[in-house]
Amino acid sequence: MNKELVVSAKESEIQLALIEDKQLVELHKDKAGSKVQVGDIYVGKVHKIMPGLNAAFIDVGEGKDGFVHYLDLGPNYSSVAKYMKLAMNGDSNMRTLKDFKLEPILEKNGNLQNILKVGQLVLGQVAKEPISTKGPKLSGDISFAGRYLVLTPFISRISISSKIKGSEERGRLRRILQSIKPNNFGVIVRTIAEGKGVEELDADLRQLMTQWEMLTERLKQITGPCKVISELNTTSALLRDVLTDEFNNIYVDDENTYNEVAQYIQTIAPDKVDIVHHYKMETPIFEQFGVLRDIRRAFGKIVTIRSGVYLYIEHTEAMHVIDVNSGNHIKAGQGQEDTALQVNIESAKEIARQLRLRDMGGIVIIDFVDMLKAEHRKELYEFMCAEMKHDKARHTILPLSKFGLMQITRQRVRPAVEVDVQEKCPFCDGTGTIKSSLVVVDDIESNLKYLMSSQNEKQLTIMAHPYVYAYLTKGLFNSIRHQWMRKYKLRLNIKPSETYGLLDFKFFNALGDEISM
Repeated sequence: MNKELVVSAKESEIQLALIEDKQLVELHKDKAGSKVQVGDIYVGKVHKIMPGLNAAFIDVGEGKDGFVHYLDLGPNYSSVAKYMKLAMNGDSNMRTLKDFKLEPILEKNGNLQNILKVGQLVLGQVAKEPISTKGPKLSGDISFAGRYLVLTPFISRISISSKIKGSEERGRLRRILQSIKPNNFGVIVRTIAEGKGVEELDADLRQLMTQWEMLTERLKQITGPCKVISELNTTSALLRDVLTDEFNNIYVDDENTYNEVAQYIQTIAPDKVDIVHHYKMETPIFEQFGVLRDIRRAFGKIVTIRSGVYLYIEHTEAMHVIDVNSGNHIKAGQGQEDTALQVNIESAKEIARQLRLRDMGGIVIIDFVDMLKAEHRKELYEFMCAEMKHDKARHTILPLSKFGLMQITRQRVRPAVEVDVQEKCPFCDGTGTIKSSLVVVDDIESNLKYLMSSQNEKQLTIMAHPYVYAYLTKGLFNSIRHQWMRKYKLRLNIKPSETYGLLDFKFFNALGDEISM
């Protein structure tokens, strides 16, 4: 698979387009000044405890309070709280946890009121960014994500990505990590670590331990709610998570961002630094690589696929709804059932892309074209599962219900990407209504009368939209133009112009100069 990353950097935001086999599959936006990101670590103060929800609201110093449920504290939160207290008191042993004694694991059905108190300082990591009116969702399980590994303090366990299938490779990775990981730390081995040697894994682990030591040092200076450790910016985080041998090029149109990307690639994958290019052409980078065209086609309520098939996508606060419409594709006859399957297969492929492209999370309901055969419904379900394997977000897909609906739940950590592909109507100015042709004609006559009375013009030319021109000149001797000429005793010429809007018109004198009204 051919992969490319196109980065458009502006003062207000950075946009990143991930292209696979010349097709836009992911669009990310990193707005300047966005304060809370997934992965940020905060020290917060318990603002309010909700016994009925077994949850608490945490002031993290960013306006909206964070939210944490008892189950999100994690089984080792007692150890996290103990570590935070010792680190804030300046205990240097917390840099390695070498002699740290883990606290008992929290009960699964415990009560949050027994763990947290109002006014207490807590250490938490952002699991979900603020969405709509909701503040960030916090987790007590602290972790640090690297290129090959994820470091998990207080959890002395080695977990290996389920996508690494070979038993020998899994055993090799486990033995390497068992020999290099520090005491009281666990690691999650990412898929991209498959086939990597001990040097690369050890370097990644050391980098993550540096972040842990930085957290320990900064906790010494904390007195109230604030951010302690920031996650990588969106550009670097995306490169860390998706950069593979399949990547061919990375194009960046801003020099500073280009230098940052090149430096980060040099750090995590020195052999890939040559694929980073500084784009210097005058044509906007998204336009040059066809990203702008794909955005205009892919976003909006109606998404056209091919053969007349189209999707109708509606976003609500609670869920996303997608309706598959066959248009004029399905024809009555013996092959109607097979054609319905073909339409649904085409739609499923585009829907899987749309979920990634718009980063839609939560509940997604899809209304496919009805199919009568059970084997066809099963084939569609299996095809959707196969297409969604490319999606890194956690998701669950349910088979079609008896009503022909497919339900998908997809991990929601950020607001869905929305791109406004509609423009304000130049005729109605977004109101949805325009003046009637009669009112336009009245406006023209009113201006004509004013010019005759105030400036005593004897010859005028009116430029107007072709539709208005046709209306004013209809009739050989009884047109509105001839009526005005007789009424106001002047020579009047009317010319059409396709560049004019329906409600636009201008007056010109005998010399051809425009008359300002």
